[in-house]
Amino acid sequence: MAPCGEAKWNFGAFSPKATIPSMTQSASEVQVRRATTDDAAWVVSVLRQAFAEYEPLYTEQGYVATTPGVREIAARMGEGPVWVAVYREQIVGTGSVVPKPEGIYIRGMAVIPSARGLGIGRRLLDEIQRFAIAQGCARLLLSTTPFLNTAIRLYEAFGFRRMNDGPHDLFGTPLFTMEKTVALAIEEERRNPKLSNTAGERLHTPTTR
Repeated sequence: MAPCGEAKWNFGAFSPKATIPSMTQSASEVQVRRATTDDAAWVVSVLRQAFAEYEPLYTEQGYVATTPGVREIAARMGEGPVWVAVYREQIVGTGSVVPKPEGIYIRGMAVIPSARGLGIGRRLLDEIQRFAIAQGCARLLLSTTPFLNTAIRLYEAFGFRRMNDGPHDLFGTPLFTMEKTVALAIEEERRNPKLSNTAGERLHTPTTR
C-alpha cells in the first residue's frame, strides 16, 4: 500500500463554544477541510455531542475510546488526516483516517445532532475516498456498532459491505467491520466526477485503535 503521509503539529489547546444553534437545511453552505490542532477541541466536542445519545449502549471503556480527548485527537493528526465539516463558520462534523497494511481505516466520524440532514456524512466519506484514491490505497475499512442503524445504511449506500474480519468488539461493545474496494470507488468517480452530496445525517463511527 502506498504511504498516506503524516503531519507533525505543535499541539495546542482550544475551547469550543458550549452550544451550537440549530441549523436550517442549507447543504450548500457546508465546507469540508483538513483539520489543524487548533480544531482539536472542536473535534472532541463534535464527537461527544454526536455520541451522547448512544452512551448507554456502550461499555464505559468503549464510550471513552469512541469520544477521545484533545490530546488523543491531536496525536491522531500525526497518524493520518483529520477532516472537519464547517457550517456557518462552526465545526459541525468530523472524520479521520489512519493507514494500515490492509488499507485506509476510517475512524472518529460524527455529525452533531443539530446539523443532521445536510449530507455531511456523505461529504466526509467522499473526501476520504478521494484521499484513498490519490494515495493508491486498495481498500477502505471501518468498524461500526450494530445499533447505529442509520450510519450502517449510509455505509451500505456508499458501497461498503460487511465482512467477517475483526475487530469484533471495542472494550466489550460489539463491532463489525465493513470494507469498500478502491477499484469500486474509482469507477464511481469515473461515472460521476463531482460525486453526489446525498444526505448522511447521522453518521457515527466508533473509534478503534
